[in-house]
This record gives sequence, structure tokens and C-alpha cells, in this order.
Amino acid sequence: MNQMSDFVIKVHTVSLGCPKNRVDTERLLGTLGQAMVPVESIAEADLTVINTCGFIQPAVEESVNTILDAIREVAESAETSNKTPLIAVAGCLVSRYGQDLKDELPEVDLWLNTEEIGLWPERVSRAFDAPMETDTPRRLSTAPSYAYLKISEGCSHNCHFCTIPSIRGPHTSWPVDVLVREAAELAKAVPEIIVVGQDSTAYASDLDNGDNLQRLVSGLAALSSLQWLRIMYLYPAGLTEKLLQFLKDIGDPFLPYFDIPLQHAHPDVLSSMGRPFARNPEKVIDRVRSFFPDAALRTTFIVGYPGETDAHFDHLMRFAEKTRFHHLGVFPYWAEDGTPAAAMDNQVDDAVKHYRRDALMELQGDISEEILEQYVGETLPVLIERPSPEWPGLYLGRTWFQAPEVDGVTYVSAPPDSELTLGSIVNVGIEKADTYDLSGLV
Repeated sequence: MNQMSDFVIKVHTVSLGCPKNRVDTERLLGTLGQAMVPVESIAEADLTVINTCGFIQPAVEESVNTILDAIREVAESAETSNKTPLIAVAGCLVSRYGQDLKDELPEVDLWLNTEEIGLWPERVSRAFDAPMETDTPRRLSTAPSYAYLKISEGCSHNCHFCTIPSIRGPHTSWPVDVLVREAAELAKAVPEIIVVGQDSTAYASDLDNGDNLQRLVSGLAALSSLQWLRIMYLYPAGLTEKLLQFLKDIGDPFLPYFDIPLQHAHPDVLSSMGRPFARNPEKVIDRVRSFFPDAALRTTFIVGYPGETDAHFDHLMRFAEKTRFHHLGVFPYWAEDGTPAAAMDNQVDDAVKHYRRDALMELQGDISEEILEQYVGETLPVLIERPSPEWPGLYLGRTWFQAPEVDGVTYVSAPPDSELTLGSIVNVGIEKADTYDLSGLV
């Protein structure tokens, strides 16, 4: 067997889907320890890792196509260089389709479902006949400005459209002390930590050791090197007055950015969806704004859910117009096999779904532009993420109400002959607002 000090694995990684999946990918890469050398292409790699998403049909198709592309590239590499990189496929697609997937894609060398992440070192060790490190930190793959902290796995809600509980299992939380230790290491490398979980407000509801979200946030906020703390996936049912008062009292580094996955606004549709919060969503919005009047609000909506009428959709449009979210994502409903909603009789035509999505996004585009216009002339803190590949002296960053990957960005022009430090927070005078992005000068 090779000695670990002499052993090197060139790894090409593709992580699909949500930030929670990205954390899994980073943990998988961490098990390779110092032996891992990241490379940009399959042709250079000894191992290609594809962490898949299987949440909805478009994600399934993207994952399958990515695997097929990798198989083709491996075959081409074998023909031109006599090198055959191994392909490892992990994640939700494997958990959802299991043996059927393996039967269809025998070219894949390693399979890893979401319950087998702990077996990754052993699988790779066996494949390469080399020992793997098992107690190593995550290998971050994000920009040098932020990292995700995954606080739980799975979900115990029973939303009628969702495949997550069947793929990821019930809600399972990690203890506060484990997460704070991980966050302390992350905060040495990045200024912003972003808390993610399928339902962050349900954190520790499965534990009986005294842990809860407030205790976790207190531990994170006490990290001296942490500058921004953002919490995603705050379910409306969990945004109680007690939690909001606690977050208000915490102050910095907590950002008043509330990602609240409402999914709809009409109580009939919410009830049909089986949502844990099926009452008037205006109440939770008003509650948040009573504690944080200037909060940035983000949500996602599903349009075309079975039984959604024109009147239901009009109600949703009026709600979005009145609420004025900073950020809004809209998805047409997908009938996923095995979910209760897929078996409903009153399915909505695809053309109607797409019309409703486009109409709601057009409305949100106008709202977003109006909100961003209000920041022109102000000075905002901006976290610098990367230089623009097109323009010397131009950088891409995010201000406090812009989360990575899902929201807009702030373009920052630096003074001539100067360079901005990636991962630094600088004050930027905002000069221009577009539909979803800001531009300004240091």
C-alpha cells in the first residue's frame, strides 16, 4: 500500500444543487486530506467527484447529464492519454434512484448515497489502495469570503410536494459544541458564515440535551473573527416573537436578512401543500418587520400547484406586490413520483405554470429595481468576493442583503493602481442600481 506522504490524488469536483450539498462535497474532499490536489478538468484528474441533486425533475436531468458528460470525457481521456480517471457519484440522486441508477450507469466506479458519507474514506482507500485521512477539516470550495455551516440533515415536515424526507430522512441536528468548533475553524478563513439546514428554525428539536437555535447563534456570534452571520431557511412557523427578540438583542454579527420559504400566500393552497404554516403569511412578515423594520426579506414561491386557480394566483401576486420582498424565487410546480401532490387530480397545465412564473418574476423585477434605487447615493459595506475577469479594477462583491448564489451582486470599482483584498469588507458609495445588482466606487 502507498504511504500517505507519497500519495497524491488529483480530483475534479462538480457539486450540484443546494448549499447543503456543497457542504457534503467539502466534507468528502476533506477526507482526502493533504493527498488531494484539485484540478479543473476530468482529463487531468485521477478521480472525478459528482455530488448530485435529485430534488425535482430539472435537477435530476442536470445530474444525469453531468454524469453522462463525465463518462464521455473519461472515455476520450482513455483514448488520447491511456489515462482512465475514476468517477464517483454521490448525493441525493443516488439516494433517490439507488440500484436503478447503478444498473443504467455501470461506467461509474464509486457510488455514495446520503447515508454513506461516513464510508467515503474507506471506499476511496480501497479504490486507490492507499490510506485516507478520516479526521480532517472540510476543503472549502466557496469564494474566500464565506462558508456554509450545515446545522442539520433531513426534514420531518410532510409537505405534499417535497421529496426531501424520502431522500435525506428525518430532521437530525448536530450538537451546538460540534458546530461551534467547526464554525471557529471556518471563521479563521472567511469573514461570513451562512447557516443552512432544511428548516433552520427546527434546529435541535430532535435533541434533548438543552441545545436550541438561540444557544447555537449565541455561540456563533461570540466568535471574535466572525464579521457576518447569515441564517437561511427560516421556516415561518418557527419565527416566533421570542426568537426574533433574541436575534434583535444579539446584534452584530447577525445580519437582518430573513430567508423565509413561504411557497405560497393563499391559505387554501398552503393547506393543500401540507405546509407547517398554513395560515395568513402576512402575519409572519408583519412580525419580522415589527422587530426589524429594515429587514431584507427573501422567499420562494411555487406556482401551478395542483388546484391553484386564477384567483389563488391573483392573491399571490397581490401579496408579493404588497410585501415587497428584496429577493424572490419562483418555481413552476413539478409532480414528483411518490409525493402526495403528484397523485392529485387537478394538475395545472404546464403553459399556465410558466405564464404564472413569468408574470410573478416580472412583477418582482420591478419591485427589486425600486428597492435597489433607494440605495443609490448611500455608502454600504460590501464583502469583496472576486475580481471581474473582464475589467481590471472591477470587483464583484455582496452587501449585507445579498446572499451568495441566490441574490444579486454589487460591482465595485477600485481606485486606479490599487487592489482590493478578497474577503475584505469595504465601504462602497453606491452609484447605480439595476434590476438585481448594484454598482459603486470605493
